[in-house]
Amino acid sequence: MTTPRSALLWLCLLLCLVFSPRATAHPIPDIPVRGAFLTGGSATLTVRINPRCFDPDPTTATSLTKLQFQTLSDPRKKELLENAATLALRNLEISFEPLGRIQPQFAFTFTGEGGAPLLQEEDVVVLSGSWSTTIPAGVTGWNVRSAPQNNVSVVFENEINGKPHPRVSVLFPGERSFTLDLTALASAPPSGPSAHSVPAVGGSGHLASTLWSFAKNGFGHVLPEGLDHSLFVLGIFLLCRQWKPLLLQISAFTLAHSVTLALATLGPLSAPPRLVQTLIAATIALLALENLWKPAYSNRRLALVFSFGLIHGLGYASALGAFSIPKDSVLVALAGFNLGVEAGQIAVLALALLLTGWIRSEALFQRWVSTPASSLIGLTGLYWALKPLWT
Repeated sequence: MTTPRSALLWLCLLLCLVFSPRATAHPIPDIPVRGAFLTGGSATLTVRINPRCFDPDPTTATSLTKLQFQTLSDPRKKELLENAATLALRNLEISFEPLGRIQPQFAFTFTGEGGAPLLQEEDVVVLSGSWSTTIPAGVTGWNVRSAPQNNVSVVFENEINGKPHPRVSVLFPGERSFTLDLTALASAPPSGPSAHSVPAVGGSGHLASTLWSFAKNGFGHVLPEGLDHSLFVLGIFLLCRQWKPLLLQISAFTLAHSVTLALATLGPLSAPPRLVQTLIAATIALLALENLWKPAYSNRRLALVFSFGLIHGLGYASALGAFSIPKDSVLVALAGFNLGVEAGQIAVLALALLLTGWIRSEALFQRWVSTPASSLIGLTGLYWALKPLWT
């Protein structure tokens, strides 16, 4: 017969996963790969790599700021440039069809995120690589595959004659992007009306592809990589397992983070990523603390979850904002990412219910599950919130 002690054992196994060295409040770095093509055959491929990608586990590494970069020795800077070139060669499989895989010779420099100049001391340093070429005769298209050994996602973006292509792919390790049609670009001189046209992409097909691609990315920012957001959802669950309070809290959290995610993605709202990470960690600690001090649902709890959800939305926005999403696709990408996040949250709740649903007594649940788990979650949130003070 299963006992509360075995429930505690199952919970400990779950928490071993949650509190493993991968546990982090840092957004996951992605590698944007962008192709810019002009009618007549000119092409420039760019790639941007956060130095965190060199770490065996990028989710636990911290970003390199301009202030820290200024203290690096010249040999260390050279090493970072060499690491970027090696990573691009090994982890990005770039193909021109029907020629097959090619090996661009990217020239890397240090820039800010998105290729922006490094102005403030807290600006994040990335390695921006660029390679210019001419599309060889007979090339019909190009695509990118994220190598299986890659430990971050790759974002496939394109620009044709100065206009962003509406279709964007987010590639998990081992996945290949769609093939961008290049047949029309080398067949005419770079002048006249054709120089400003973008080849058709199949009507609504690219919208469905972009929606699915960003939905997968949104799910990944909750499970398995978004342990900060997963812990918050677990904190909601641990207060009360009754369906109505649980539904109200999850709905309030979803509504709140959807609002700030949309506002931050569309432009009116922004906040420093480091501050957002610290605030998210604080919300985790405070929510867990309330589970211990006031282990009963109330309208105050609903307001608290909603206000904390607004902060989590800024965290999701920092992940989505790393993509150069074309204006024609930004709403689809936003919807897909949000759907993926919601699916990830549902998966967290389903796992929690699966592990503890058989415990009928709420008193036993509070004693053997909610209290120890909330304590551990609260300590983790507190650690994340205070960590910037000594790093």
